[in-house]
Amino acid sequence: MTYQETINYLFTSTPLFQNVGGDAYKEGLYNTNLLDNHFGHPHQRYKTIHVAGTNGKGSCTHTLAAVLQASGLKVGLFTSPHLMDFRERIRVNGKMVSEQYVINFVEQNRDFFEPLHPSFFELTTALAFKYFAEQHVDVAVIEVGLGGRLDCTNIISPEVCVITNISFDHVMFLGNTLAKIASEKAGIIKAHVPVVIGEVIKETRPIFEAKAQEMNAPVFFAEEEKEVIKHRIRKKDGIYYYTVTHGRIFGELGGYCQQKNANTILCTINRLKEKGFNISDDDIRTGFAHVCEMTGLMGRWQTLRTNPRVVCDTGHNVGGFRWITKQLNKVHAPMRIVFGMVNDKDINGVLSMMPKRATYYFCQANVKRALPHREIKQKASAYGLTGKSYQTVSDAYNAAIKDAQTEDFIYVGGSSFVVADLLSMLNNDKERGEKSLFLSKKTKI
Repeated sequence: MTYQETINYLFTSTPLFQNVGGDAYKEGLYNTNLLDNHFGHPHQRYKTIHVAGTNGKGSCTHTLAAVLQASGLKVGLFTSPHLMDFRERIRVNGKMVSEQYVINFVEQNRDFFEPLHPSFFELTTALAFKYFAEQHVDVAVIEVGLGGRLDCTNIISPEVCVITNISFDHVMFLGNTLAKIASEKAGIIKAHVPVVIGEVIKETRPIFEAKAQEMNAPVFFAEEEKEVIKHRIRKKDGIYYYTVTHGRIFGELGGYCQQKNANTILCTINRLKEKGFNISDDDIRTGFAHVCEMTGLMGRWQTLRTNPRVVCDTGHNVGGFRWITKQLNKVHAPMRIVFGMVNDKDINGVLSMMPKRATYYFCQANVKRALPHREIKQKASAYGLTGKSYQTVSDAYNAAIKDAQTEDFIYVGGSSFVVADLLSMLNNDKERGEKSLFLSKKTKI
């Protein structure tokens, strides 16, 4: 098989959550344990860090990986979903797994896994763990796919567990209260393994404390440790953090939510240093300042071009948009918003927060779960949001660019899949040599 044939096989033969949602979700670790046993428990051959939470997992996992990489370690990174290429999910020192490795994995093992009917994520997790072992990584930073307790990444025995925050998302699987969601995510807490909690509220703190006590696991609340004393947002991109232990740090990720993430990351680094990891302040500064280049992170308040300025962000739920809308409301330029969502998110909660002064370009991402663009426009009108609707993200984006003046600000988001469609379009245009996009020099697509 070619690489594209292999990817098509994976997408069509195994249920893919980003395409079909709940039909791809398999509760329990039966298949995971069978796959893990078949491959000889590869995750036991290197150290791991486990990261769960509703929002911020991607930024935290990538930044931790960048810091560890800067310290001289060979670092595996497993994240989801991907934006343009499946291989984004599995990286070593920022480099994606090779196409040939993916082809070989499927061809050599399909006779074993096909009778199991694994989910896409079960199979991808097995592939990642096996690849990291064969690459002889020193440590792998592992992002939970969904929840925690029954997530197929939850077979690892990590050095540190991290739970970034809790808000409403995937309620059909994790529960319809914050306490229930926290209980599922607390399932990654392991016996005697330190756990860092990024943010808590009154409903979730008792859940984490009880689980940590049950597992005899030291628990650290990043908001109480307060490693970040203050921060200063740059006029362009990025944030300066002034810290208790590590001095001034520049973080290239400029989303307002990164203030909380930075505190969580630094609290986690302190735990890793206590566990014997040799991480210097220079390593921390390097990782924070160059996380996108070092790990391939995309879509976190990412500036794609200037004049007009175009920013995209993968935030996709109410918790994420509390930060995004706060940042949008600080924009003084005329604003155009390219916006779409999928059908298992609280679209009314998000729309109720969106700025009314913007001109909207409602769109539909190229996944089965995408809400129809006309339906989004209709729902948005109830909240005083006005604009036109478009069949595709490309059509909506191109219309926004055509309408915009050089001083305008264009935001693209609402779903990871909207951002994925945009980045894929820009990448295709770039490969064709089109110069009209004026992508910023920092943009790496």
